[in-house]
This record gives sequence, C-alpha cells and structure tokens, in this order.
Amino acid sequence: MDQTTQPRRGFLTHLLNAVLNLAAVGGAICIALVILAVVFDISLILFSTGSMAPTIPQGSLAVVREVPAAQTEVGDVVTVDREDDLPITHRVTSAQQLPDGLTQLTMKGDANEAEDPAPYSVTEVREVLFSIPGLAKPVAALNSPYVLGGITLAVSALVIWALWPRPQKAAPQEADPDTESGADA
Repeated sequence: MDQTTQPRRGFLTHLLNAVLNLAAVGGAICIALVILAVVFDISLILFSTGSMAPTIPQGSLAVVREVPAAQTEVGDVVTVDREDDLPITHRVTSAQQLPDGLTQLTMKGDANEAEDPAPYSVTEVREVLFSIPGLAKPVAALNSPYVLGGITLAVSALVIWALWPRPQKAAPQEADPDTESGADA
C-alpha cells in the first residue's frame, strides 16, 4: 500500500493515541517511582500545619527517607513516629545516644518559639530530602474514592479503546490488465 491509498486517520484517533502514549509514559514513571521508593525506603509526608514554616509551609508535600536515628545530626529535619498520635516533623536541636541503642532527639518546629515538650527516644526516623509547597491537597485528593474510581474508569476505557478489535479495511484491488482491455482469457 502506498502513501496515497492509506486511510486517513481522524483527529480523534490522533488525540486518543496521544493520550494513550502519555498514560503509558505516566505508568512507566509510576512503576519506576514505586521501585525506587521500595529500594531506598522513600515515602511522602503531607504537612497540615505550619510549624516548619517558612522552610516547609503548610500544605507542602515532603519526600522522606527512613534512616537510623543514630545518623541524625543537629539541624536535620526529621519525622518521628509517636505512639497514639500523628507523626511529627521538626528540626533536630540535640541528639544523644542512649545506652539501650535508642537515640534521644530534642526537636523544634522552625515556626515555634519553644522546643517540643518532651524528647523523642527512637531507633529510626524519616529524614526530609526535599519538599514541594502546595502539593499536599492535590495528593490528598487522589486518596478520595471518587477520584480513584474516576481515574480507574478513565484508564480502563482508554485500554479497552486501544485493544478493541477494529474492522480491517479492504485494500483497493489492482485492476487485471486482461479484463481492462476486453480480452478473454
């Protein structure tokens, strides 16, 4: 089939192919990020308070990595898990090794006047690698069952469209030179 006899593709087909390609690239990026998160113990923290402002303003998303508390130094911003309460992310103001293998951390939020009321005795912390202001709400919205359901339906429809069998268009048949001239075979 040469260029002149190929069927023309419509704008909608090109648009859907572009969306499918973007979804494939997005899926590949998501898979790579999940693998990196598992291999390097990386996770996300959403900031609902402004205790670390202006360094990490309220509504920020932070990428954190789990590390031994013994590696923590004064000035590091770390997340500490608390029993029966939400984790807290503040700056380390002092770190002391305890004889039982725990590390005692005293911490303070950058926006706070005073240090946290009590020190934290921990073996592991999550160190803040970097933060992105304003991403907490959009990421939290992705947790909504309606958003997840909508994304699932949209991706499912796109995959079905891409894999749905299409009718094959018949190629134009070349004329038989014997029949055109009127000769009998």
